[in-house]
Amino acid sequence: MNDFIYSYPVKVYFGTDAAKKAISQELGKYGKHVMLAYGGGSVKKSGVYDTVRGMLEDAGKEIVDFSGIMPNPTYAKVQEGADLAREKQIDFILAVGGGSVIDCCKIISAQAKTEKDIWEMEFTDHEYPTEFIPMGAVVTASGTGAEMNNGAVITHEEKKIKTGVMGASAVFAALDPAYTMTLPIKQVISGAFDTLSHCMETYFGSPRTANVSDEINEAVMRNVIRNLWLLAENPEDTYARRELMWDSAMAENGILKIGKITDFQAHMIEHQLGAYTDCNHGCGLAVIHPVLYRHIYKEAVERFAHFAECVWSVSPVGKTRDEVALEGIRQLEDFIRAIGLPTNFRELGIQTDDKLLKAVAESSNIQAGCCKTLTPEEIFEILQECQ
Repeated sequence: MNDFIYSYPVKVYFGTDAAKKAISQELGKYGKHVMLAYGGGSVKKSGVYDTVRGMLEDAGKEIVDFSGIMPNPTYAKVQEGADLAREKQIDFILAVGGGSVIDCCKIISAQAKTEKDIWEMEFTDHEYPTEFIPMGAVVTASGTGAEMNNGAVITHEEKKIKTGVMGASAVFAALDPAYTMTLPIKQVISGAFDTLSHCMETYFGSPRTANVSDEINEAVMRNVIRNLWLLAENPEDTYARRELMWDSAMAENGILKIGKITDFQAHMIEHQLGAYTDCNHGCGLAVIHPVLYRHIYKEAVERFAHFAECVWSVSPVGKTRDEVALEGIRQLEDFIRAIGLPTNFRELGIQTDDKLLKAVAESSNIQAGCCKTLTPEEIFEILQECQ
């Protein structure tokens, strides 16, 4: 295990009435002007919006709505929110939604406190924001773990880049699994697959020898798989939803990453695929992961074989280590298919051609933690196989 320093800023309220407990105990610390940020109409149709707004009113807050945050939030939407936050002198931002809403608010929180352009600041000047409007998160769609860190995935439409931008951490996160009941089941399942992806992308980073972070990770991955099976069979299974919601937080609260250099090569490829096609993030990852792993497993065959044995219960008897590793990848792909997620771009519902795939490949970030340093040509081959 590598050297590390660990500290965590997010206070978590988990379970029944988590939002009510969080808002009643936390909002008194901040000023009266609250931006209530959310996505489309689902939070209003489900009643979550009225419930949370009522809590804020009971806390004596003056509320400014910021709606319309889209899946794959754009940099233009960030700027719109920052302008509104400045105009209304917002004291606190409350994000109500999933990863897209929370990510957008993290960068709004930072952009509203500086005259510098955050994108240029981070990617040209290599400076990072230090002042933020305080924010909290009420999670209605788990999977991304966005409520647990200060990283946000933002799409700059003009530049055709979808990438990580650093912003604020939430001072609190309210995780009530009942709120996930308002979502379509496919969205819940694709979100939970994103959790599994986060776990795998950490697990296959370095070091790839036995360590406590990876052994905890193996348990989380098994838990995600077991509860995804349960949820696919019975979408009303509240126990499975509770487990998956905490799995999501565990995958991104830093515990699994202690002492690790993470991989996240699949995420980097999917981000750029999303920048060009606006595809669903979890579903895009479901297509990419097995294909990517078949291309790179030989560079870390023992780790992939261990993953097969410890996560998928593949027996090593009578098999070479290559055969064990490939069986684990096959079981991952079979699992993806069985829970109703796509395994190719056609099933994902996106139109691709060589020109688009080359653009995706050439703009994908190459990750140092991946067991193989991929070239754009290799990424293009992987994307072609995903069709």
